[in-house]
Amino acid sequence: MKKVSRRKFIIDLFTLTTITLVADAVWLEKFFIETNEFFLGDASSNTENLKIVQISDLHLRSIDMQHRMLAKKINKLKPDLILFTGDSVDRLKTMDLFDEYLGHFDQGIKKVAILGNREYKRGVSLEKLRDIYLRHNTDLLVNDSKIYSVGKDKISITGIDDFREGKPDFPKAMTKYTPADHHIVLTHCPEHRDTILKEMGNTPIDFILSGHTHGGQVRILGYAPYKPEGSGRYLSGWYREELPHLYVSKGIGTTAIPIRFGSRAEIAIFHLKTKALS
Repeated sequence: MKKVSRRKFIIDLFTLTTITLVADAVWLEKFFIETNEFFLGDASSNTENLKIVQISDLHLRSIDMQHRMLAKKINKLKPDLILFTGDSVDRLKTMDLFDEYLGHFDQGIKKVAILGNREYKRGVSLEKLRDIYLRHNTDLLVNDSKIYSVGKDKISITGIDDFREGKPDFPKAMTKYTPADHHIVLTHCPEHRDTILKEMGNTPIDFILSGHTHGGQVRILGYAPYKPEGSGRYLSGWYREELPHLYVSKGIGTTAIPIRFGSRAEIAIFHLKTKALS
């Protein structure tokens, strides 16, 4: 057997490592969407729960296999609500494509959506977007709050306009708020949570859902060299140091450069205790 020189071994190892890292960044972390599942309060895997799915930052530019697989998976999960937390479509020319993609989801599942900064920055027609959402059993909430009945339970969902490009108005949304068994606030930019903390008063909020950061999109040893404006001190996952708790999704799509590294695409599933067995 021919002996491999140390120099060649190092070169081969470096080449293999580089190829692996590139494949991970441009394909693996974007294509294989992870599912993060949380049981909140008294909910557990052994009880009947309300099931809520968060989808954030689709930045839909084409309907690829991972998008079809995602819709199929969520349909199989049969959640009580699907929540889209902004930047679903980020350019005018892909609005019809987004309309087509929403058709892949079970139309019987109620959906709620908010706006992100990209819907504003890229000239998306908000009137047309609202019509698209309505065709697919989706309410677009802009500084608004609606109550939904799921079995014996009632859930209030409050959706706030984008923190950076819109005109966010939490107090205005609260004029539409109806007390319920659960109250979830949707706001695209997680930094908005700091403002909500000052404005919420005694309003009960179970938790806030955001996106926007893409988890940094590229993270090296856990460090994100870049976060978009509107991220504030937040990057991804749970922030529970004070109430209301905040969950920041890493989202599905990408911006600027079409890669992910150290920040795999995700959806989140939240289980809330139901009154159905009470």
